[in-house]
Amino acid sequence: MSYLRAFGSSVPLRRVGNQEIAQLLNVTPNWIFDVSGIEERHYAAQEDTVISIGLLAAQDCLQKAGITAADLGMILVASGSSDRFCPGPASKIAAGLGLDTTPALDLPITSAGALVGLTLAAQLAPSVGRVLVIGAEIMSRCIALTPEEKNTAILFGDGAGAALVDANSGFARIQDSCLFTDGNSSEILFMRNEQFHMDGAAVILHASRKMPRAINLLLSRNQIEANAVEAFLLHQANLNLITRVAAAVKAPQEKFFTNISRYGNTSSASLLIAADEWFASQTAALSGPIVFAAFGSGLTWGALLATPY
Repeated sequence: MSYLRAFGSSVPLRRVGNQEIAQLLNVTPNWIFDVSGIEERHYAAQEDTVISIGLLAAQDCLQKAGITAADLGMILVASGSSDRFCPGPASKIAAGLGLDTTPALDLPITSAGALVGLTLAAQLAPSVGRVLVIGAEIMSRCIALTPEEKNTAILFGDGAGAALVDANSGFARIQDSCLFTDGNSSEILFMRNEQFHMDGAAVILHASRKMPRAINLLLSRNQIEANAVEAFLLHQANLNLITRVAAAVKAPQEKFFTNISRYGNTSSASLLIAADEWFASQTAALSGPIVFAAFGSGLTWGALLATPY
């Protein structure tokens, strides 16, 4: 058995509103908001790296959990935007935490990487000890702010999130999860030569079908009604997509936490940044199940169910 113990996050200081990028993309700020639900996003400074922002999120999570890096048994880092593929950012983040023997593994999966990390951590924690899952992305360096790329350029921002999975204690028990991959459509969402490529219409079509199916699968096999879920925490891809998922699951949209209006789509960091903000906003102990879900490159998608105990 494994538990969610704490979250953490870090975003760059620079805020980039729709007005700033609209003129570069030959669109209006209102159009950007209407198609995405985004009002602003954060862009990394020149000196920022996936490693440096990932390290800040890791430190934030450890502080909130009340433990030190020496208490970790493993680190998993999800990122598709690191400037170096191999080794990826995991080993340097571990070194930044002062660790020199703790296994630190990379998950180069955009958008869904944090969910994959949480799922693996839940399985690994009973044998390796506490697992720190990090999602860190600097997507602003992987997109082109041009009219031709407007449908992608409006979405993405930079940031990092983290979660601590503990085999012994936490605020919620990880009860079940499911992951799926279909490489037959992988060309609609991929990173190549540090440039992000996405067929937005195709991604929305796949994600709006596949995420609800994964969520419903978990709820069904655990005999939980959608209305009984306390919160749905999804990859913050697009507000219109989250609205579609809520309708497909037949759960009130107010149960779907969103912060995409302030951060945009931070790829594999978004799920954990959202989880950190959601958890910080809670004024009482968890009283019902929470569901995590994401969709990303691979194509990879899935869901994770956590319950109070």
